[in-house]
Amino acid sequence: MSVEIRRGTARFVERVPGRLSQHGFSFGPHLDPDRLSFGPMVCHDDHVLRRGTGFDEHPHEALEIVTWVVSGSLVHRDATGSEEVLEAGDCAVLSAGAGVRHAEVAGPDGPARFVQVWLRPDDPDTAPAYARTSASAGPGAGLVRLVGDGGPLSVGVAGAALDVARLGAGETLALPSAARVHAFLTTGALHRSSLAEPLAAGDTLCVTDGPSYDVTAAVPTEILVWSFA
Repeated sequence: MSVEIRRGTARFVERVPGRLSQHGFSFGPHLDPDRLSFGPMVCHDDHVLRRGTGFDEHPHEALEIVTWVVSGSLVHRDATGSEEVLEAGDCAVLSAGAGVRHAEVAGPDGPARFVQVWLRPDDPDTAPAYARTSASAGPGAGLVRLVGDGGPLSVGVAGAALDVARLGAGETLALPSAARVHAFLTTGALHRSSLAEPLAAGDTLCVTDGPSYDVTAAVPTEILVWSFA
């Protein structure tokens, strides 16, 4: 069993007018051979966009792109004909497949923050597709499945799943038992545990080849939990 904390303060930071991006893995000019991927996960970005700004239309291929909106709203458009406004607590999967173009811009109501993950798909040549869902998670609900087996959204990576948990202060959550678990705090904080120091918003807990692992919220906390078989 291996437990690693990746601090939000160690992320690669990119600032351009209207956008702050924090990359969890090597991206663009930011190269670290020890931070290339985590299983099929090759990108884990935390973006903040000024209203009306973001990413103009651009291409992707051979990726499963999963987006979770933390706050504000995000306008998504793509070449499959999808045009959606994602609000806080919404999740979407864009399967780029053989190739698709899309754009993401913060809505007019103010800044938008969203977390986006890219996964390497099992089959890179599928037809592009897009789907979205909303989470109904709250204190006491535990892990709520968003993507993968048992969830409303599918993803082209066998054994991959995304859950969200919203914990009240003092609430304990059992993380999944899997070959790889990636738990990212969007908000809040976790107490120190037997295997990890306290975690704050923006930090990640990576567990490899371990049993179920308990974490306890110090304050109201939201966690995005990826598990890979």
